Amino acid sequence: MRLRPLVALILLVGCGGASAADLVVSAAASLTDAFQAVGKAYEARHPETHVVLNVAASDVLLRQIVSGAPADVFASADEAAMNKAVAAKAIDPASRRDFATNRLVLIVPKGGDRHVASPADLKADSVKRVAYGDPASVPVGRYTRAALEQQGLWDAVSAKGVLAQNVRQSLDYVARGEVDAGFVFATDASLMKDKVDVVATVPTPTPITYPIAVVAGSKQGREAASFEAFVQSPEGRGILAGFGFQAP
Repeated sequence: MRLRPLVALILLVGCGGASAADLVVSAAASLTDAFQAVGKAYEARHPETHVVLNVAASDVLLRQIVSGAPADVFASADEAAMNKAVAAKAIDPASRRDFATNRLVLIVPKGGDRHVASPADLKADSVKRVAYGDPASVPVGRYTRAALEQQGLWDAVSAKGVLAQNVRQSLDYVARGEVDAGFVFATDASLMKDKVDVVATVPTPTPITYPIAVVAGSKQGREAASFEAFVQSPEGRGILAGFGFQAP
């Protein structure tokens, strides 16, 4: 089941459009706000650099890179997407590093009927629609499926599934009350505390980790490596922590 389509999101950190001298950072949608802040901090230390932040679902970003879209840095929301990047020779594997962790949470619309307090409650007949990222292309969807399969709930919940194109779309569906519940990352839920309630933290079979790497063939390899190092620096980690991300 799908609801409203989502237009691809491009954020510019700084002014002006992309040019040959720009550092293009393709980052998972859940990193939108954190990397916008990281990009501004990096520009403050490197005024000669203009960071262009391109955000979408990790697999979508990888398809863009493989298709030849300009990119210098790739930051994904799971290891699976980065493994695909390695297999496609889209990134420099020697530059790959894990830089953050997250948690999967179950959310409901703010102030709604609290008949949902755990993933098991999603089996109830009163629950009609549950939003989560498409497991075929969205990391949060893959984490959701694995977590629900581990609890023996996947078949029941997926029958009510509303597939989102990325984690922010899943968050929006819940915030607008278009679904009864949804699965997102904890960092995303914290951005809409006035519109959604977190009812449960959902254990995942594998840790939710974020890898980053320099894109193969980047014309700004040195600058891309510098940005990657900044993300992992005390300053970069401090910015990420401010948005709820934890160190790996």
